[in-house]
Amino acid sequence: MPRGTRSSANLPKAASKSKAKSSPTKPGLSPSNPKQEVKPEPSTSDNEDVSLTRASPTRTYPAVTDRSLRMSYRIARGEQGVLTFEPYKSMLLPLWRFRTPAIARASSAALWDRFVDFDANGDFVGMDMARKFIQMGMTRAKRYANHAGGRKYGKDGKELEKSTGHRDKGEKEESSAIFKEVWERCRKHDGYQRKKEAFQKEQKEWDREVQKEEGKVEQVKEEDD
Repeated sequence: MPRGTRSSANLPKAASKSKAKSSPTKPGLSPSNPKQEVKPEPSTSDNEDVSLTRASPTRTYPAVTDRSLRMSYRIARGEQGVLTFEPYKSMLLPLWRFRTPAIARASSAALWDRFVDFDANGDFVGMDMARKFIQMGMTRAKRYANHAGGRKYGKDGKELEKSTGHRDKGEKEESSAIFKEVWERCRKHDGYQRKKEAFQKEQKEWDREVQKEEGKVEQVKEEDD
């Protein structure tokens, strides 16, 4: 509870400043943002079996038990927040690869496996983060298909012309299509749609109560002044 408020056991605590810095409530950089730093494609070999990482011991569901963490999450637009919202980013990033169609198939299957696991454990935040990584696999692979080296914008911020005939264009298009099929499956998933609606309703009520609490803080400050 913010400093200076009168105690109220029934009101939720506003997120702390330290959490706010890492929270994706502010619009993040999207793959279409010309100012975004273009990170290299994840390094992996064609022989790497991403599906083996499904047995990772990081199958936890922190947003289920931590309401403040859950309410600090924002669905946002597209993939925004996918590389900033912890601990889910660290849980899912090791599964994300798209270098070849075979790797994209294993990666999307591993992420789908986590998506279903989060659903079974009532963790919408985990489901949506898995959906974002799957969507990013689709869009990032498509960028590499359209632009050799994956760079969409030049140093001047202007969009570069699409390249044709570069060596891995066909592979990246196939990788993008693999992720797209799984992404569409996520969006149409009944459990995802129901949990999304319930999450948005809960978050709306949470935000309203936090605003009321912040208003009380301002009132107390004015009275002290």
